[in-house]
Amino acid sequence: MDATGWILFILIVQVIHFLGTWKLYVKAGRKAWEAAIPVYNAIVLMQIINRPKWWVILLFIPIINLLMFPVIWVETIRSFGRHSLLETWLVILTLGFYIYYVNYMLDVQHIKDRSLQPRSAAGEWVSSIVFAIVAATLVHTYFIQPYVIPTGSLERTLRIGDLLFVSKFHYGARAPMTTVAAPMVHDTLPVLGIPSYLAEVDRDEYKTSWKNKLQLPYFRLPGFKKIKRNEIVVFSWPADTVRYFFKKEEGIRKPIDKKSNYVKRCVGLPGDSLEVRDGYVFINGKQLELPDRAKAQYDYMVYSNKGVSSKLLQEVGVEEFNRTFVVAGLNQDQANIVNEYILGFNKRADGKFELITKNQGIPIEAIRKYGIALTEETGRARQATLTNEMVQQLRNSSAIDSVVRVVEPVGKRGINLFPQSPDYPWNYDQMGPIYIPKAGTTVSLNLKVLPLYKKIIREYERNKVSVKGNQVVINGEVADSYTFKQDYYWMMGDNRDHSEDSRAWGYVPENHIVGTPIFIWLSFDNFKDAKGLNVNPPWKWKPRWDRIFTTVHGSGDPVSYFRYFLIALALYFIGDYFWKKRKKSSQ
Repeated sequence: MDATGWILFILIVQVIHFLGTWKLYVKAGRKAWEAAIPVYNAIVLMQIINRPKWWVILLFIPIINLLMFPVIWVETIRSFGRHSLLETWLVILTLGFYIYYVNYMLDVQHIKDRSLQPRSAAGEWVSSIVFAIVAATLVHTYFIQPYVIPTGSLERTLRIGDLLFVSKFHYGARAPMTTVAAPMVHDTLPVLGIPSYLAEVDRDEYKTSWKNKLQLPYFRLPGFKKIKRNEIVVFSWPADTVRYFFKKEEGIRKPIDKKSNYVKRCVGLPGDSLEVRDGYVFINGKQLELPDRAKAQYDYMVYSNKGVSSKLLQEVGVEEFNRTFVVAGLNQDQANIVNEYILGFNKRADGKFELITKNQGIPIEAIRKYGIALTEETGRARQATLTNEMVQQLRNSSAIDSVVRVVEPVGKRGINLFPQSPDYPWNYDQMGPIYIPKAGTTVSLNLKVLPLYKKIIREYERNKVSVKGNQVVINGEVADSYTFKQDYYWMMGDNRDHSEDSRAWGYVPENHIVGTPIFIWLSFDNFKDAKGLNVNPPWKWKPRWDRIFTTVHGSGDPVSYFRYFLIALALYFIGDYFWKKRKKSSQ
């Protein structure tokens, strides 16, 4: 919906409000015309229903207003003596139009100084719940949002099972664009598995301009800082077309603010020239220096003539490597339990089976309980994902002969990587140079350059793009240059060889930015099952005490403030106990 459409929509709403309430305004001692003036009529209505004037602000905050409208409808009829449960449901289920019946058909009197106290315990509960939902939605939408790390793309900086608070006010909260949506859930309603939002979508003949007809234009509240290089950022995944991860089905189009949230490190800012050389990022020709808290990981081959021990890898903290177990045979019960932990299996020439697992292997309890006879094979060369510290520890071990980085050579084209063009034979280790667009800058445009910016021009900035012969055509006109309308960023995971990031799908538009994680309030090991696909039930989680109540940004080793929180909590309860005891004794 464009600006004209929204103006017409607002005018229609005002007309509906005026026609349905002007008599009630008069019965409350006001003038009929006061029901017709936008904003002013809402202020007057707050006086009529005996509610604070600041409630008017809530009526103009996207998402929050969806919760407030039913409250206002109920408060309106109750201000004129209509308190029955039936009428409460009628005004809600008719989307407020029951007020028309009260306005024209009933002889009601305004209750000027009506009590705002609920008339029953149930009413008090409902009132408290509504207030809590409105307050929580306001905080969740515009200030702080909880977030859980589901994948290992930022290991070991942020770990699977970290529960974060994400600040939306640092960069300025992005106002919701999808106007009709359930509060405090993202793109899917829990249990029901259906979209949590209402979106009517159009697609033009070029299959480029998907528009949510019920969508507000992009708007961001003022923040107190800009995104800085190396900051960890939460953003809406630009390439998102999935309802469920790891489930094959036809792709869907989502509004920007309902795309899945991703968290990565911002390595490239608007206006930067970026390259990836041998897996290392270079900005404007200079190698990027990561902050000391960043724990970048790369794939290495670890060699030992005696066999590379899984125990040794685990002792230095390695978590991303596979293990191979050999078993002669399995009965049905054994096969069922083993299947919960293996990634795959191979049948060898000698008739035995090789079982491939992640680093956790198969629990010793399961092996003993089901009498599984297996042995682990540790090859002379094993691939593992390592930080610099892990590499140094392994190289210092007498049991290891050498540790060598796995690097894709220049010119070897990766699979399904940005910009998905044969003209750019890039891979995760070798990429660029790439210019990261800045709002207002202009680039030359030709068939060679077009793949780098085609998605920006078509999908993010909504232009029609085609090619005629050797010419690029934008919105029906031949173009040899393009000026960008917004800023773009380049996001990458610290787990460099196992992160789906900008190297796969390109730039992150400014209107996709959500916020930045600021605090880890809980953290659990064993958050996911042995295959890493599904979340384990909570009773299997193991707290990482050293990560609970730690900050995300900053320098030096993270410090847990959990003990100080417990001390403060204990002091509060002790103080509250003695205060109440003293108050009671003084009565």
